[in-house]
Amino acid sequence: MQLIDIGVNLTNPSFAAKEREVLDRAYAAGVAQLILTGTSVDSSEQALQMCRQLDESGQRLFSTAGVHPHSASDWTPETEKQLHALLKENSVCAVGECGLDFNRDFSPRPQQEKVLEAHLALAVALQLPVFLHERDADQRLLAILRDYRDQLPAAVVHCFTGEKRALFSYLDMDLHIGITGWICDERRGTHLHPLVRDIPRGRLMLESDAPYLLPRSLRPKPKNGRNEPAYLPEVLREVALHRGETEADVAAHTTACARAFFSLPALELSAGVDPDQHR
Repeated sequence: MQLIDIGVNLTNPSFAAKEREVLDRAYAAGVAQLILTGTSVDSSEQALQMCRQLDESGQRLFSTAGVHPHSASDWTPETEKQLHALLKENSVCAVGECGLDFNRDFSPRPQQEKVLEAHLALAVALQLPVFLHERDADQRLLAILRDYRDQLPAAVVHCFTGEKRALFSYLDMDLHIGITGWICDERRGTHLHPLVRDIPRGRLMLESDAPYLLPRSLRPKPKNGRNEPAYLPEVLREVALHRGETEADVAAHTTACARAFFSLPALELSAGVDPDQHR
């Protein structure tokens, strides 16, 4: 089985100097391709450099470029110019992480909305998909997206944790849905168990959001408590269980979905052959 992890925060300091071994473990676990998440101009540039340095084949690592809503207050006209340049790079496959976070409100809500609209305008201009963050803000996110949706090639609500109303509203707008280890959390993720059945094939993708959201059902648990892309099969297992599908089936359709969404190359891996073996 091949999996695609659509959201990995590999630029996080907890991975410093361990990036290659983290990737090796991911590949060994069947995670064939990964999207490295950009959450600021600096981290977006860093993610792009990691793609270049850690993926000699040019087939496995890709990245996004954007400014997380927590950092919307840092947005300047220069930020937009820098992101525009980054988004033209071959390995950068989506605009984001961008969106609205009305849970923590680290940036004022009007500024978050302004910055989200700037990201959406970039996505329209460059015809790139959008990697969206949303917390306690689904109605405002939908209202803003409505003016852009017909011009956007695609958009995914990453790390979906919301309720049925939000899910069906997103699906009605033809958005994709990313599911993380949140679904493995018996304290706060059980509401996703019936909902994940309602996500159509071709609209569902899997992600680790590493180093965050270590699946609580994972056994044995890593001593450092840090999530890694290598644990994505645990998310697959939980999603397959609650969709009533086999793990192989979920792996196949979520991988095909992610590959189409991000315009990733198909990987032809012969048994025992690693395209990066020459590194």
